[in-house]
Amino acid sequence: MMRGRRRFEAPALLGVILLGGVSLSAQAPAPFSPVVPRTWDDAAMATLEIPLANPIGSPRQASAEYYYKIPVRKIYKEYPVYAPGREPAGYMDWLRKQEPFVLWDDAGVKPPLKTEEEWLKAGELVFDASIFTESGDDGVIALADVHSKDWNEKGDVPVTKDGVVPFVRYVIKEKGKVELGSFSCGMCHTRVTAGGMTIKGAQGNFSFSRASAYSPRLPAPPPVAALFVEALYGAPWLSPDPGARQNALSPQENLEVLKTFPPGVIPRHRSSSFDPVQVPDLIGVKDRRYLDRTGLQPQRSIVDLMRYAALNQGGDSLASFDGFIPAGIPAFKALPDPADPVVIGGRYSDEQLYAMALYVYSIKPPPNPNKMDASAVRGSKIFSSEGCSGCHSGRAYTNNKLTPARGFTIPRDHLAKYDILPMSVDTDPGLATQTRRGTGYYKVPSLRGVWYRSMFGHSGWCATLEDWFDPARMNEDYVPTGFKPYGAKTYAVRGHPFGLGLSPAEKKDLIAFLRTL
Repeated sequence: MMRGRRRFEAPALLGVILLGGVSLSAQAPAPFSPVVPRTWDDAAMATLEIPLANPIGSPRQASAEYYYKIPVRKIYKEYPVYAPGREPAGYMDWLRKQEPFVLWDDAGVKPPLKTEEEWLKAGELVFDASIFTESGDDGVIALADVHSKDWNEKGDVPVTKDGVVPFVRYVIKEKGKVELGSFSCGMCHTRVTAGGMTIKGAQGNFSFSRASAYSPRLPAPPPVAALFVEALYGAPWLSPDPGARQNALSPQENLEVLKTFPPGVIPRHRSSSFDPVQVPDLIGVKDRRYLDRTGLQPQRSIVDLMRYAALNQGGDSLASFDGFIPAGIPAFKALPDPADPVVIGGRYSDEQLYAMALYVYSIKPPPNPNKMDASAVRGSKIFSSEGCSGCHSGRAYTNNKLTPARGFTIPRDHLAKYDILPMSVDTDPGLATQTRRGTGYYKVPSLRGVWYRSMFGHSGWCATLEDWFDPARMNEDYVPTGFKPYGAKTYAVRGHPFGLGLSPAEKKDLIAFLRTL
């Protein structure tokens, strides 16, 4: 028996199993047999997204025939990753002795799906499932990274009070071989608080881009890195092309670019390293009429969330953007073999996507420690008197409308098709007009849950609400507390002037109210 450290046993990995007494008279859970909608339908996919600001580049999605030839990913049992110095004694040796265990595939293996509770548990499984696994030094994140103290500390990698890094997981696909799994839904949509509490579905605070700048591994060769950047951000019909703009930088400059992204901000695919996105909070997403910061996709029912997930887990890289196909490496002109395990990486089944969407819709916010005290009551009155509720209304504190970015002219037919507030709040138009996500609009965000969020603004320029309501952010000499574009010593965070003229006491009260939401 090992002494002085925790003894590692299988139950410790799976968590504590709570056994409760059940009354003999308790009713059995009601059966739940939903009709699972078809995710990829050619007619629906053709009009799913709002056209891009420059409609020439609006995507033509891959056909349903092609999509359904992509193999369904196997979902394996996964295991937690611990921060250096927090791993139980003998843990890695124990992992190497584990047999591969498939939890869900397209060959008949699946979790129980007879009740709504079972569907939600299955959906959480999909939410947490890794898309990519690596056993060597390849990939954006590798074993050498998570075992590196430098990578964890310099990358500000959040850790739970149990010492777990919840954004990545170990996967056993072959006995004796431990792989690192990454790029699950939960990787970007899990938050660890300062006290070590985990909030699933929230704006994530793992800056894997920044952490990768401190990787102990050698960087990818420049030609390989250039192809990767072009696949992520290339938009040849735009000037400047955000992919080409980044590829004009040296390898060392690109490492410095990675360090510009604070926790809660990511240069996700179809955005840009110069116009990244504030990671969205998925808690309450069922009440959102548009998905994405730029309102890229309307959400009318659960199948739209399924389609959004399918696209953002690799499906939209199969689209043709004016002939540019991101997955068509190296020429970006033709679709790869749908079974390509590297470029495509598989897909989720319709059943898996439906379960995942049900789970995301079910996520509840954590208990809010901020109470409606006298300051918050005063703040609620300021919220009304300042007209904040004109845009941030209803139970979700959003009118669920789109606002045009600075300089974007609303096409006449859009007013009949979409919910548009025909006024601009004058924020930076880069994300909305100069990326593959750029519709020309920003959606009015929900204020629910701002108390546990950070990095405010479409690209996360302001770390706190106090920073957002600081009028100094409008000045040319302002130094952002959140994202600051590479190469900029200062950066004016313009737009949304509402509340900037309040007195310090009024701002304090308004923020106190916002933190109760």
